[in-house]
Amino acid sequence: MTADLPPVVLLAFNRPDLTRIIFERIRQAKPKVLMVIADGPRADHPADGDSCAAVRRIAERINWPCELLKNYSETNLGCGRRVASGIDWVFANVDEAIILEDDCLPDPGFFRFCAELLARYREDDRVMQISGSNFLFGRRVTQHSYYFSRYPLCWGWATWRRAWRHFDFEMRAWKADPEHCLARFENQAERAFWRSVWNKVVEGRVDTWCYQWALSVLMADGLAATPATNLITNIGFGAGATHTSSRLLALRPAVTAIKFPLRHSEQCEASLEADRLTARRTFYQRSMMGKGAETVRRFLLAALSHLRNGDAVPKSQAFILSSPESK
Repeated sequence: MTADLPPVVLLAFNRPDLTRIIFERIRQAKPKVLMVIADGPRADHPADGDSCAAVRRIAERINWPCELLKNYSETNLGCGRRVASGIDWVFANVDEAIILEDDCLPDPGFFRFCAELLARYREDDRVMQISGSNFLFGRRVTQHSYYFSRYPLCWGWATWRRAWRHFDFEMRAWKADPEHCLARFENQAERAFWRSVWNKVVEGRVDTWCYQWALSVLMADGLAATPATNLITNIGFGAGATHTSSRLLALRPAVTAIKFPLRHSEQCEASLEADRLTARRTFYQRSMMGKGAETVRRFLLAALSHLRNGDAVPKSQAFILSSPESK
């Protein structure tokens, strides 16, 4: 398996404690090529210099046969441009890659899952991503090992150069005709969500790259092969995060190991059931009261997914499970 593992990409910045955990999981997978993308320290954050340097030292502690490729910025580009330019660099050098941010802890089977599907769908232009995350909270929508979705979830993922060429950081399709983009969504709450986030990106109020990638996949009629069980734990919720600073918004369903050999489907089309459930949990515009109710629901579903999996319920979710409002 190790010999066939595609290049692994680590996206990092200034969180050495998290980087150490993710790097150890990469070390266990032993890729032949590790590509590290790191942003530079922020001018108005004096501690960034030391923390960014510590992150880079961790990512360079290779003790297995591996080629290390580095793409470090000495100035701070921000989340959006650093990741986008870094992945551009990746696919200027390799044809396919598995990509992990410094807070996305993969189940060990994630690497094999990505490697097998990268090979299987290498020449299929309909498939633009292999996802590691599943936001169905234990709900099974297929008897196969994965389903296809039009949502490219990016907490642990993989893709090809031929898919990344569709990426448009500037979101020209949205700028040219927002209504044409939104016409692909039937639900008004989801249309409102995407209108809001894509406008915020264009206006510079959200510094990211993943919403641009979601638009690029949507406009190319692309699909993401999504595991039937969740393979990624986001361990980065909290004060040091860029977009997940509130623990109250943590969306952490249980991780369940995927079984091999994989069970493949001969059909290559989006699962309407799975996508409706994913959108309802993740991509609906809600009122403040609605957001509060959905936060409770997410925590409850996540806690139940841990209980079904035989895990200890995370403390952040246990209080929701026992609260009167959740019953």
